[in-house]
Amino acid sequence: MLRVAVLRVSHASEAKRQVMKASFSTSIHDMVTQAFPRAITNSELVSKTTQSLKEYGYGETTLLASSLCCDEVSRKLEEDFAPHYGPNFSMGGLAGFPHGGVVSFGAMAHHIPDGGSCLICFGPHVGVDYDGNVGKVNRRGMAKSGACCGSACAAAGHVDCVHKGEIEPQDDAVLADPVSAQQAMVNKLLMPYAATLAKSPEPMVELPLSLFDAQKKMMDQIVAAGCQEVGGDGKIALLGGVQINTPENESDYFLPLSFDIRSNKNEVIKDLMWS
Repeated sequence: MLRVAVLRVSHASEAKRQVMKASFSTSIHDMVTQAFPRAITNSELVSKTTQSLKEYGYGETTLLASSLCCDEVSRKLEEDFAPHYGPNFSMGGLAGFPHGGVVSFGAMAHHIPDGGSCLICFGPHVGVDYDGNVGKVNRRGMAKSGACCGSACAAAGHVDCVHKGEIEPQDDAVLADPVSAQQAMVNKLLMPYAATLAKSPEPMVELPLSLFDAQKKMMDQIVAAGCQEVGGDGKIALLGGVQINTPENESDYFLPLSFDIRSNKNEVIKDLMWS
């Protein structure tokens, strides 16, 4: 687990945390950007995204769809986009994977306002707590930080044990069990990255990057299969990356890793990643 050497306050009382709040804003930024150098704040992301999409007709007739983890800390990004695009359609589940698949995409496409387009924001999430631990976050009302993303960490533990030969590979029959199907899917889709994670000097930084790679492949398959469900001249904007959660009252961040706009025939109209 990465521990960023900036402002250590693991034994500070809640009162002391409040007194030192002004200092945290700077230190949290340093912690996040040391681990993920190209990360930007949610407000920067929303501003850059909305400006980039304006010339393609995005605005009041846009439907925001998200594929983010079901964790409550992941809701902030949807809330930050809401003033521009309204309430979001949720495609995501554990670890941010679009577990609803092409059926969910099709339903979303049929909810786009007349003459409008959709923006899909997707990716895994990871926490950075007050002590600089990547893979943990300070949650509301809890004295100690905890795992973030919990599902991702559980999958990483499973994959590591399989890679070391300590346990047998997961039987795909578990995917048919509705009680554990989503976590089983996260385990399965992370498995190809076992060697990458095992050799990484910072596995908690590598974990969300590997998860994003897996999710990008899945999202591309879903869009390819369901794009024609977007009506008229509607477009599909795909914004992917890693959501970075920070302690309550601090700004969350996002590491953009892909951003393009496509037709409803899945043709790339423009790669907006560096626009």
